[in-house]
Amino acid sequence: QLQLVESGGGLVQPGGSLRLSCAASGFTLDYYAIGWFRQAPGKEREGVSCISSSDGDSRSDGSTYYSPFVKGRITISRDNAKNKVYLQMNSLKPEDTAVYYCARGNYCSSYVLYDVHVWGQGTQVTVSS
Repeated sequence: QLQLVESGGGLVQPGGSLRLSCAASGFTLDYYAIGWFRQAPGKEREGVSCISSSDGDSRSDGSTYYSPFVKGRITISRDNAKNKVYLQMNSLKPEDTAVYYCARGNYCSSYVLYDVHVWGQGTQVTVSS
């Protein structure tokens, strides 16, 4: 069964940090592009960051991309040994409050993952004092 499971969300004060994890089962994460999305209450889901696969194809060099709203504050990374992707979030702001989802797809077009075929269930991030 193909599955993605996010963890690491929670309540944090403005300026704080969180590290979200995305664990894969049923497939090898390194073979696919992985993206993080978020959806705030009353808003559409938006792309946050994307990391391309690193299996050697022309679009598979492990490149990372970030939304301009989070660039400089967020880092996406892979741990292939653990079959996980992480999203390190620093200097969090109240406007970062949302449910964060990881997803598996075919390729990154800048910071947005395309051809998504597996979604995680999401993890809540709340930034509030």
